[in-house]
Amino acid sequence: MNPRDDLDLFPIEDGATLLTSEEQSELIPSLATRAQLNEVERLGINTARVWAMRPRALARTDLLSDAVGRELHRRMFRGVWRWAGRYRTTEKNLGWAGPRITEGVRNAFDDARTQLQYASYPLHEVAVRLHHQLVVIHPWPNGNGRHARLVADIVVAAGRGVPLTWGAGVNLVAAGEIRARYLAAVRAADGQDFGPLLEFARS
Repeated sequence: MNPRDDLDLFPIEDGATLLTSEEQSELIPSLATRAQLNEVERLGINTARVWAMRPRALARTDLLSDAVGRELHRRMFRGVWRWAGRYRTTEKNLGWAGPRITEGVRNAFDDARTQLQYASYPLHEVAVRLHHQLVVIHPWPNGNGRHARLVADIVVAAGRGVPLTWGAGVNLVAAGEIRARYLAAVRAADGQDFGPLLEFARS
């Protein structure tokens, strides 16, 4: 038996993106538990963060762009998923329809660049608004929240702001009270109330 056949890697949780069987089959390493998957993903995300936070990377003129967003996701998950860095083509329980994703992501980054250029909002709010828009679009088969939070962190770092903490470093992938607060804040932002999400991002 393939050790993945009875591997409960993808339970249905509130706010989670459901993977198709085809997407699940593109898991690269052989894993036995969800904890192993989480650890492999965590290492990849940390490596991508180091890459993105280099002064040279933060100074890029195309930092807030579709191309860099895709490269970031690829670096986060390239050792885990074969579809890393590729926008989803399947419909999900969350997010925009597949054919609209590229346009939506480009518009989200364009909006953030304009907001920064004209100081439409304080730096943290620009970052949190971009995070929210990416989460709403849900461009990836999985890893949307983690990618969107790292993008927000990059915006703040490039603007030399105080780093966001997102619940003081708690694992937001795991179910629990902190994740529930995060999801509630995202839902408040769905109604254009960004206060709770901004507060959570700074907590």
